[in-house]
Amino acid sequence: MTPSDFLDRIAVQFGQRTGELLRKHPRRAYSAIVLALAGFGATAFGVAPLSADVGLAPQHWVTESVTPSDLDGQVSSLAQHDLSLFRSDVTKVSDTADSLLRRLNVDDPQALMFLRTNGVARELLSGRGGKMVQVRTNASGELDELVARYPARNPAQFNTHFTRLRVTREGDQFAASLETAALAAQTRMGSGTIRDSLFNATDDAGIPDAVATQLAEVFATDINFHRDLRRGDTFSVVYEALTADGEPITWNESAGRVLAAEFVNNGKVNSAIWYEGAEPGRRGAYFDFSGRSKQRSFLASPMEFSRITSGFAMRFHPILQNWRQHAGVDYGAPTGTPVRTVSDGVVEFAGWQNGYGNVVVVKHASDRSTLYAHLSRIDVRKGQRVDQGSRLGAVGSTGWATGPHLHFEFKVGGVQRDPSVIASLADTVAITPASRPQFVLSAQSAKAQLSAAETVTQAGARFE
Repeated sequence: MTPSDFLDRIAVQFGQRTGELLRKHPRRAYSAIVLALAGFGATAFGVAPLSADVGLAPQHWVTESVTPSDLDGQVSSLAQHDLSLFRSDVTKVSDTADSLLRRLNVDDPQALMFLRTNGVARELLSGRGGKMVQVRTNASGELDELVARYPARNPAQFNTHFTRLRVTREGDQFAASLETAALAAQTRMGSGTIRDSLFNATDDAGIPDAVATQLAEVFATDINFHRDLRRGDTFSVVYEALTADGEPITWNESAGRVLAAEFVNNGKVNSAIWYEGAEPGRRGAYFDFSGRSKQRSFLASPMEFSRITSGFAMRFHPILQNWRQHAGVDYGAPTGTPVRTVSDGVVEFAGWQNGYGNVVVVKHASDRSTLYAHLSRIDVRKGQRVDQGSRLGAVGSTGWATGPHLHFEFKVGGVQRDPSVIASLADTVAITPASRPQFVLSAQSAKAQLSAAETVTQAGARFE
């Protein structure tokens, strides 16, 4: 059944007026119905007629005179209501109180002076930019309320809470307050088609960059996103977005975990679902819909996107000017590129080591350790426990380095080994027999949501 036929049948059930609305806004109507049904986990649906044959149902004509209300009275009544206008923006590092209010269409000298002089309100423009700001004004542009939302002051609450700064008019004066509130998670979905790159496709679909990066990570064992991506490849994704008062936050790049995804690459369907019941005491992992792990105990690379400039082999040393065994792998990347740990472990060393410059060493299970050198900055401390994928620091050129890159080593029993070989042989996370039934139910629900995401996108394309 086509979307048009489907809407026609809905119109028959609920009357002529509803039918006119559905035909006037077909894309929104069809998308809303599909999403509503997807919320109940339905993988297929239909609408049955309420009677055997609508054409045989008895028909009655009802005629009634309608006397319209006094229009002048209605206009006068509306004129007595105060008009409130809302506008939102994000602060910039270069903002002043004047430039921010001007961009928000606020024309209020008293509010401007308050933002400049009040100790609490001045925090709005202190520190980094990127604060989410919403104002409510009257018809004259005078400020009634300003609410700003930005990261929690306590770094430990960065992923769980946010700061809310509120400025309100109280009679002829203003008051400002600060509070910490909990972030809320919302499940969202989207899908798209590759035209030239993954990030352009996710931008077109309104999907955050953090989610696009996770997609590339989740399917890294299935698709080489540098070489294998094809024009016409498609993807659908269900992801979790952290929100502050219902608004998706903009300051946390790690926010928005992928919950389920499907990527069709060159005709091959690849699937993934985040499941937390894989192993008692272990955090969640990604699996395909049949239950095969997509996540090894060691990641293949300490960076999300990089290129190998020097492998685990003999090479001519650029500084020492001689041939010697290169006991690690060098990854070329710009200064500041995030570096992550390839597996769970404990930081054994974090500091300066001669030719390595700024270096971090992480101790893993089974007498294994990894080393990350030439960092421009270190974001962990000795003794700190880190999870696979956690940020350790950033690419740099400290120590004996001719340019910005990451030198990475993998040791087993203190002896350097080829990281690519170790990663390919690493153990995978398994689903226990006891958790298998629950996993099957989770996979079925994920399939339904991904199907709904794809259907909504296709319906929107037809009605464009």
